[in-house]
Amino acid sequence: MDWTGKDTGASRTDRLLEKVRGGEASAGISRREQLELAVRLSVPAILAQLSSILMEYIDSSMVGRLGAEGSAAIGLVATTTWLFWGLCAAAATGFSVQVAHLVGGRDAAGARGVLRQGLVVCAAIGLSLAALAAGVSGRLPLWLGGEAAICGDASRYFLVFALTLPVCMINRLMSGMLRCSGNIKSPSLINAGMCALDVVFNCALIFPTRTLAVGGWALTLPGAGLGVLGAALGTACAELVAFVLLGRALFFRSVHLRLVGRKGEGGLCRLPTRAVCVRAVRLGAPIALERAVMCGAYICTTLIVAPLGMCAIAANALGIVAEGLCYLPGYGISEAATTLVGQSVGAGNKGLARGFARITVLMGVGVMTVMGVLLYVCAPLMMGVMTPVQEIIDLGTQALRIEAFAEPCFALAIVCYGAFVGAGDTLVPSCINWGTMWLVRISLSLLLAPRMGLAGVWLAMCIELCVRGLIYLARLASGRWIPAKLRQTT
Repeated sequence: MDWTGKDTGASRTDRLLEKVRGGEASAGISRREQLELAVRLSVPAILAQLSSILMEYIDSSMVGRLGAEGSAAIGLVATTTWLFWGLCAAAATGFSVQVAHLVGGRDAAGARGVLRQGLVVCAAIGLSLAALAAGVSGRLPLWLGGEAAICGDASRYFLVFALTLPVCMINRLMSGMLRCSGNIKSPSLINAGMCALDVVFNCALIFPTRTLAVGGWALTLPGAGLGVLGAALGTACAELVAFVLLGRALFFRSVHLRLVGRKGEGGLCRLPTRAVCVRAVRLGAPIALERAVMCGAYICTTLIVAPLGMCAIAANALGIVAEGLCYLPGYGISEAATTLVGQSVGAGNKGLARGFARITVLMGVGVMTVMGVLLYVCAPLMMGVMTPVQEIIDLGTQALRIEAFAEPCFALAIVCYGAFVGAGDTLVPSCINWGTMWLVRISLSLLLAPRMGLAGVWLAMCIELCVRGLIYLARLASGRWIPAKLRQTT
């Protein structure tokens, strides 16, 4: 397939995926081919995740040039935006995992039916979330304990984010559908392009018109000078472009899920059926509740950090962006794990599901261990690029070097979670996340922050991620994440 999702002939990846689908025995695809397929699906997802965080890194650097207030304004509401992102992702997962199982069982027509219903449900959820977020945008920064100097910018930033949520919701659904059908390349490239556009739009919207000296030439760059508001508008514009491209790839080009031009199946949408919605709720509700509880913990962390001062808020927010260079490759591999395990389960192949889970987990640990070493060494440089304020650089460097030690265990949690979601096991992993976040991270943060400042908050995070990763490893080894009907097979 090309970047639009158009079928240009059976690629090596497509041929390997065909060996997974339709209930073939484990001998149908060798261990070497399993590894090759995992790499082929992981690489574009990793590159997309890396490009995403690089663009966010550049985005944060642009806002950081405005001073500590700009970074602190976005950092103040960042955890709340994660909450709404998480709810969007949970709703999309409830339908996309069903598609992975149906495609794995070679029921493309059933998969398209789920897609049509998912569009209706997710559009309604997106509009509801937008109304809720817009309604609280004016008071949210005050509730989070923000200083008066940054509350106005934080409120405006969050309002623009709220109004973009319906588009973001459908984008998450379309990306998830493409990935779970086996086409990771198209959404990865489109999302990477969206991040690049985000930077372009930000350059035009954040800064005022300015003149740069380039090799003796005076180059005038037009700009709107909107500051923090410009950063929000830039992201919204990039999401709209991605909406068009993802829709073209899914509805017009996808081999399994193309809706346009199929006779006798109806239009783009279909009223939800009880069976599909019940399965979506069973898959997505634990994830939604987990994201709500987790982001509640993140908001609690923001409340713990806020009294430490504006520089601590900014260092915390920029440190999270910088750390993303380490853990987002793990999320790319996790996406591949969801697709591979999901299609293996749909094909009724327990051995293949376990094999793909183990391979992707080992890949994730290897990649994130290397990235953790780089994070420790390059922490001062990474912070220095995003802000010129030395106090923020020092605080962020200390935090990142603490977090570097957690990256291998964080990889265990990230990739295992993706594999479990692909198998339809969402409740127990969600409970694990709730428990470690509140019982370990928040408790330790409350204890350590008054004594160690921001470093204490990040030390608590490091310890919690290690505990969570080891628990996930134990569940992976137990095999209890595999559906009961498959565990009973030989």
